[in-house]
Amino acid sequence: MKTIWIINEYAGSIYHGMEYRHYYIGKELVKRGYKVYIISASHSHVFIKQPNVKESFKSENIDGINYLWVKVPKYNHSHDKKRVLKWFIFTLKTYFSLPINLLKKPDIIIVSPMATFPIVSGYKWAKKFNAKLIYEVKDIWPLTLVELGGYSLNHPFIKLMEFFEKFAYKKADKVVSVLTYAYKHMEKQGLDIDKFVYIPNGICLEDYKEIENAPKEVLDRFPKNKFVVIYAGTFGKANALEYLIKAADILKEYKDIHFVLVGKGMEEENLKSLVRKLNSKNITFLPPVSKKQIQDLLKRSDVCYIGLKNETIFKYGVSPNKLFDYMYSEKPILYAINSGNNIIKDANCGISVEAENPKSIAEGVLKLYKMSNTEREILGRNGKKHLLKYHTYKVITDKFEEIFND
Repeated sequence: MKTIWIINEYAGSIYHGMEYRHYYIGKELVKRGYKVYIISASHSHVFIKQPNVKESFKSENIDGINYLWVKVPKYNHSHDKKRVLKWFIFTLKTYFSLPINLLKKPDIIIVSPMATFPIVSGYKWAKKFNAKLIYEVKDIWPLTLVELGGYSLNHPFIKLMEFFEKFAYKKADKVVSVLTYAYKHMEKQGLDIDKFVYIPNGICLEDYKEIENAPKEVLDRFPKNKFVVIYAGTFGKANALEYLIKAADILKEYKDIHFVLVGKGMEEENLKSLVRKLNSKNITFLPPVSKKQIQDLLKRSDVCYIGLKNETIFKYGVSPNKLFDYMYSEKPILYAINSGNNIIKDANCGISVEAENPKSIAEGVLKLYKMSNTEREILGRNGKKHLLKYHTYKVITDKFEEIFND
């Protein structure tokens, strides 16, 4: 059976967090007889638990997947300048000093970076071993830095990253993205459109087998006998939660409608300050709970909310992982994202409203509120049915296998 290398400096596992895609794909491939190596970095701001790596490279078998941890500098947060140093060191070490004796000769190499630089490492080893090279894009870099980070297209670092982006589109045998319409950008950057394959994000069904009750101190604060609109996830700028809070203020006369925000993040204090300013009595903040416990809170709610800032980059598509938790819960979804794709419409599992528009969000809440229980249940069931048909890691791995065998 074939040997797969996956080069992704953010790839974790269920023991390390929070980037799980390649762990689940790798686990599924191992079940099918493949030999899988994940080449990742020793430190990441998205890891819950950092790997214990003292030497330059460390090999470790996790649930049948062979991890090769590459020692890189530690950094404090996503905006730390040392993070950029990490990108370069990871690329240089995987290019110049990869311990081939710890790896089996690859048939396929998947390069799935955030910054574009590791494509040169993947290309080098694909040429050496005559392996198929697959480049995977989860966020379009450096365009994301320009559109969301405010960098100039003419910034030297952006230009450097763009050079490697174009190199990737030219040299890869296939280009995969979780973004439905990413090819519209890639084509402008030199991609042969026939190389493009859309493979979405998904879920591992095993994660949902053991659902736990949320902690008592959380349940004690959860609204009783209310129509609950819930958001569960990060409180970041991109999530645009201030517009949900303003929508709640519009609906304050509806005493039986209540909004629950579960999670934490950099915008938490700003959001709470806005709630105090508006003197909102229909909003409750709850601390984050585990993945096994979030389903308990979703099941106790009536509507699940997701929103993002109104940014032009989303015309290429979005694939937020929290959507899949929502869809599994069989609850209708209120979708406040202006995006090129719209899974809510595709699945007929909720209502779409304008991003960054409190009035539109409030109208969406009322529309769902005025539906019968049966109508909302139908929307919820539609979501779970769509999820199981298109977004399990078994289905996603099937799509990768089609590329492997093409």
